[in-house]
Amino acid sequence: MLYNLLSPLATEFGPLNLFRYITFRTGGAVFTALLISFVLGPPLIRWLKSRQNGGQPIREDGPQSHLLTKKGTPTMGGVLILIALTLSILLWADLSNGFVWAALFVTVGFGAVGFVDDYRKLTKRSSKGLSGKMKLLAQGTIGTIATLWIIHLTPEPLATGVAIPFVKQFLVPLGWFFVAWALFVLVGTSNAVNLTDGLDGLAIGPVLITTGCFALIAYLAGNAVFANYLQIHFVRGSGELAVFCGALLGAGLGFLWFNAPPAMVFMGDTGSLSLGGALGVISVITKHELVLAIIGGIFVLETISVIVQVASFKLTGRRVFRMAPLHHHFEQKGWKESTIVIRFWIIAMVLALAGLSTLKLR
Repeated sequence: MLYNLLSPLATEFGPLNLFRYITFRTGGAVFTALLISFVLGPPLIRWLKSRQNGGQPIREDGPQSHLLTKKGTPTMGGVLILIALTLSILLWADLSNGFVWAALFVTVGFGAVGFVDDYRKLTKRSSKGLSGKMKLLAQGTIGTIATLWIIHLTPEPLATGVAIPFVKQFLVPLGWFFVAWALFVLVGTSNAVNLTDGLDGLAIGPVLITTGCFALIAYLAGNAVFANYLQIHFVRGSGELAVFCGALLGAGLGFLWFNAPPAMVFMGDTGSLSLGGALGVISVITKHELVLAIIGGIFVLETISVIVQVASFKLTGRRVFRMAPLHHHFEQKGWKESTIVIRFWIIAMVLALAGLSTLKLR
């Protein structure tokens, strides 16, 4: 909004020219979302706690320690992330940019699915909310609308092509199969972040690291000079997603303030599904879906651990891990929660560096 209102006046008042710079508005989005989180966080957490009798229902088949340490903690903290993110984006982003609205549509839409899931868990006092089929149907519908929107906004052959890391200016043309590919990325990333969200601060740390990387990727992909220098695909208008990522960073940091061990609030599916959806849609728009699999490798590992565990048990009756997802396996081995979280963050940082290296190694 500030960009649309103030940048046209820059010719009359020089300092307003700052609002034309994506870097300036990205910084403003970070601090605005962070401030909103700090201001709204405490009263929102108190309100959630007063409305949720006993807090988030704890899985009985999960680690037994969680029945003691996590009991009574309110959930739906993702609402705080969505409020801070949305307000910051509306304030700092170029609201005439279709990619911003498409990304916000996926993020809020997936968050709404997560909200319904969390609400059903609370009202039923059960760790089971929406059925898997209903959740996938809702995510699929939102994802399909967003993908068609993105295709409409992107010129061919970029619109329906998939870029390959380490290869210069090459696209795999998928045609209308791109819709299925984009859905796989959006829904897969969303649920992968959801699986990772099991310990205080575990999911939000890698989300912040991945978001920071994609803020840079969006800025570079949206700048013709930098994109040409790095031999990555130039996606006109995608640079504005750096502002989106800035808002997501600020909102995530603000949430981490309250989610740091011992957590005052959990993000719930409201947060995890929306955050995963945000990362997925940004990667689709910037043509870095495969790079997301590297930078967000922690989410991939957590998902694979669940797939391997389920497949092994169904086929052989034996479990590969003591408990899935992977972070619960290390809990069962006796690792402290803080140790698991920090080590996973370290791995996420290493994977982020590996993913960013694809920008130059071509």
